[in-house]
Amino acid sequence: MTVDGEQTPAPTGRLSLAQVLETLSADGALPLRFTAYDGSSTGPDDAPLGLELLTPRGTTYLATAPGDLGMARAYIAGDLDVHGVHPGDPYPLLKALADDLHLHWPSPRALAGIVRAIGIGHLVPISPPPQEARPRWRRMAEGLRHSRSRDASAIHHHYDVSNDFYAWVLGPSMTYTCAVYPDPDATLEQAQENKYRLIFDKLRLRPGDTLLDVGCGWGGMVRYAARRGVRAVGATLSAEQARWAQRAIADDGLSDRAQVRHCDYRDVTESAFDAVSSIGLTEHIGVANYPAYFGFLRSRLRPGGLLLNHCITRPDNRSEAAAGEFIDRYVFPDGELTGSGRIVSEIQDAGLEVLHTENLRHHYQLTLRDWCANLVTYWDDAVAEVGQATAKVWGLYMAGSRLGFEKNVIELHHALAVKDDRGTGLPLRPWWRP
Repeated sequence: MTVDGEQTPAPTGRLSLAQVLETLSADGALPLRFTAYDGSSTGPDDAPLGLELLTPRGTTYLATAPGDLGMARAYIAGDLDVHGVHPGDPYPLLKALADDLHLHWPSPRALAGIVRAIGIGHLVPISPPPQEARPRWRRMAEGLRHSRSRDASAIHHHYDVSNDFYAWVLGPSMTYTCAVYPDPDATLEQAQENKYRLIFDKLRLRPGDTLLDVGCGWGGMVRYAARRGVRAVGATLSAEQARWAQRAIADDGLSDRAQVRHCDYRDVTESAFDAVSSIGLTEHIGVANYPAYFGFLRSRLRPGGLLLNHCITRPDNRSEAAAGEFIDRYVFPDGELTGSGRIVSEIQDAGLEVLHTENLRHHYQLTLRDWCANLVTYWDDAVAEVGQATAKVWGLYMAGSRLGFEKNVIELHHALAVKDDRGTGLPLRPWWRP
């Protein structure tokens, strides 16, 4: 009998859950120890890493959403446990699964045996963990994709978690974008400071210049520029970010030349800025909206003004833009990525001249490594603040993203562009000190 996904163990004679995994494994070799609530197990006895399926509900999650979404649901709900890694940084286990676990689609006869083993009741979907956002088709109640109301809802889902939680994960800089490491031994704080320095120098900012930072987060770029005499305006859709940034600006004595507004970037009416920075916002815009987005950014610049676009990209320009199911449901609802070539084309088509592009993929690996290390250090505080399930989402998301950058599934690109450069004094050969 099955009630809300719960089912008694399979009768003798059927495949055990461990045998189901063995059947799905292409070569029968498992890189870890797997144990299940039906008493079965497989994999090396001395394996340092392990997965433990604790409940029948976990089987339902795995069976009804094969792949990363089902595993994430079971893990986040507490039905699938990990051994040999900290939940704040499951990177070693994810890497072992990606490198050494090779699954295949079974034959019809083997598939029938799997269905008999797990029971037909486990093929009926059940409610996901409450941390999961609704599927894309059910978000229509929040507006059309990338409408103002739906964008605000998506930003709230991800960024209004808890400023204290973000402070533990991100460190004192409160910077939630890829750092740039001046050397392999640099600290996270040194690397984030260096990232802001690099963007500041690429934009050729000088005291008295004006900067618009769209999607400014907690105001890191705004405050960096303002400390160097630049008049900076930031815009964020997150109320929590805006409150934190406004307080930090006041505490730093920068209120005379820095401000962060809680608003849609499209609500910024000023123009003729010397520079515009977009650091980690393009991922939220939607590929179909790039023409309007880059057109708007161009309209905010003076002639000769510079744009720096910093965003996660795909390694090609043909892949599906929408994020995978786990990322879309638990991390970035409605997030979309495309290749750097598409980004450059859209910037050019908006009437800007692209001067320089740069791939910082390896730097994001290091950034995520350090964010996971922070989450491990402050795990108990984080769990007390946001709950164990949400903390596990973040550990899984950051460790998985680190693996994605490592394997070049995703990249991070800078694109520097200028509006109407007509002898405005740009150097013949840009060079940015390390």
